[in-house]
Amino acid sequence: MSRKKIEDLRSQRWFGATDLRSFGHRSRAMQMGYGREDFMGKPVVAIINTWSDLNTCHSHLRTRAEEVKRGVWQAGGFPVELPALSLSEQFVKPTTMLYRNLLALETEELLRSHPIDGAVLLGGCDKTTPATIMGGLSMDLPMIYLPAGPMMRGHFGGKILGSGSDVWKYWAEKEAGNITTAQWNDMEAGIARSAGTCMTMGTAATMMAIAESLGLCLPGASSIPAVDAAHPRMATACGRHIVEMIWQDLRPSTILDRKSFENALIVHNAVAGSTNAMIHLVAMAGRAGVKVTLQDFDDFAQKVPVIANIRPSGDWLMEDFHIAGGIRALMSRLKDFLHLDAKTVTGTLGEGLEGAEVYNDDVIRPLDKPIAASGGTAILYGNIAPDGCVIKPPAAEARLLTHTGPAIVFDTYDEMSAAINDEDLDVTPDHVMVLRNAGPIGGPGMPEWGMLPIPKKLLKQGVRDMVRISDARMSGTSYGACILHVSPEAHIGGPLAAIRNGDMITLDVPNRSINVALTDAQITERLKSWSPPPRDFPRGYNWLFARHVRQAHEGCDFDFLEGSKGIPEPEIH
Repeated sequence: MSRKKIEDLRSQRWFGATDLRSFGHRSRAMQMGYGREDFMGKPVVAIINTWSDLNTCHSHLRTRAEEVKRGVWQAGGFPVELPALSLSEQFVKPTTMLYRNLLALETEELLRSHPIDGAVLLGGCDKTTPATIMGGLSMDLPMIYLPAGPMMRGHFGGKILGSGSDVWKYWAEKEAGNITTAQWNDMEAGIARSAGTCMTMGTAATMMAIAESLGLCLPGASSIPAVDAAHPRMATACGRHIVEMIWQDLRPSTILDRKSFENALIVHNAVAGSTNAMIHLVAMAGRAGVKVTLQDFDDFAQKVPVIANIRPSGDWLMEDFHIAGGIRALMSRLKDFLHLDAKTVTGTLGEGLEGAEVYNDDVIRPLDKPIAASGGTAILYGNIAPDGCVIKPPAAEARLLTHTGPAIVFDTYDEMSAAINDEDLDVTPDHVMVLRNAGPIGGPGMPEWGMLPIPKKLLKQGVRDMVRISDARMSGTSYGACILHVSPEAHIGGPLAAIRNGDMITLDVPNRSINVALTDAQITERLKSWSPPPRDFPRGYNWLFARHVRQAHEGCDFDFLEGSKGIPEPEIH
C-alpha cells in the first residue's frame, strides 16, 4: 500500500502553501499558542465531540477528547477538537431522532469546511452513533468511531437494575400499587450510577456493537464501560491509530462493503439488538452506497441465534457482557456466520478476533444453548403495513405472538396518555392498542412512544403485556408485544389511518403478518374521508425535516443526503 506524502495531506492546502491565505491560517494557529512545529507537515485530526452538560451519557467525553489528543500527539499528528450537536436521549424533546440527520449533516460539514485529514468520532447515546458515522461516511475521510461505553450497573434493595428496562417494569408495579413512592425514589437514586450510556442492550449498546462489527472501531472498543480505566486507554489508542490511517489513506469507502453490513446484521441479531437499528443501519448503508432492506433483517434473524443473554431480552447487563469477553468474544462464537475477511480500521475482522475468549457461558451463550434459536427481530407485512413494520419477539410474552383482538385507537399521544389512567376505559387484555400519527412526519421525528403503557385498569388485574401497534419507535431498552415503525405512517395516509375502534386485528409473527379485517376497498374508502391532525411547520429545521425525511423502511434519512456521491471540496482562497 502506497503511503501519503506530506504534500498529499488535505490540510496542507490550508497550511502548506506560500500564498497570503495560508499566511493567515498559520498566523491564526500561532495566535492560539501553537508553534509551526506543532502543525506544519503533520496530519490534522478532528475530534468530533458530542459532549454537553445536558448529555448524561457523554459527561466523560470532555476528558476523553483530551485523551484522544494525547494519542494523536504521540503519533505525530495535530489534534483539533470540534464540538458537534449533542443529542441527549433523556433531555431532547420530542425526540433525538428528529435531529439525527442534523448531526449527520453537521459532522459532514465540519469535516469538509476545516483543514482536516481524518477524524475520531466521539458518541454513544443512541442517535450520535449513526449520525456521526453517517456524516463521516459521506465525507469519506479516514475515521475511527470511539464509543462512549455503557454506565455501571444500577442497584436497588440489593437487586441489580438495568436502565430503561427495569424502569418500565417497576413503573408498572408502582401504578398497580405494589411499590411505594419511597421505594420508587430509592430506585431513582440508584439506577444511573456513572457516566455512560444505558447498560442494557438498548439502542446505544446496539449501535456501538454495530459500529464495531462494521469495522469502524478498534477491536473491543464497543463494550468497555465508560468509567473503566481501559476506556481512556482506548481513547488514546484511537488517537494514535487514526494518524496511521491517514498516512495509509484508509477511508470508509475502502473498508465498507456488503460483507461489512452483513456482519452488522448478524451481530445485531445475536445480541437481540434494538429495533431502532433497522432505521439506522439502513440509513448508514445508504451513505456507504450499500443497499440494506428490512427483509435483510428478517432473513438474518431467521438463521442467526440470539446468544447475548442481556436485558431486556435476557438477564445480564453490559458490564457483565464486557467482563465475559465483550463483543470480540461474542463474534468469536459467530465465526461460522461472519465474513472474517471483511476489512476494518485495523486489518480484517478475523485478525481483530484473534485471542478472543468467552469467560461466562451464561452471559454469552454457546451456539447450542442460545436465548432463542432465531428471531431476534421479525419484520411483518400486511394491509396495516404494506412497507413493513418490526417486532422483537424475545422481548414479548410468547402467547401474544399469534393474537387476534379488537382495536382501541388513539390519534395522539396525549389522548392515549389520558385514556390509560381512566379505570373506566373500555379495554380488555385481548384488545390491540393502536397509536398513530407518531411517525417520521406525524411525530414529528418518530418519537419513542411505541411501548404504549398498559392501561392502569389492566395493570391492577395483573396484565403486564398486550399487543400494541404504532408508527412510532420505542426505546431499545423497552420490551413487550410492540409492533413498531408501521410504514407508511398514518400522517401521510398509510393504512393505519383507516383503523377504527373495534376493528379486528390479527398478529401472526411466525408467518410474518399483521392485518386488519378490512378489504383494500374498505381501507381506500375510509381514507377518502380522513385527514391528518394539523402539523404546520412554517420555518426552521422542522420545516426542512417534514419536507425531506424518508419513511421508516427507508431509514428516515433526508432525500438530499442519501447515497455515496461525493461533494466538491471547498475552495481555499
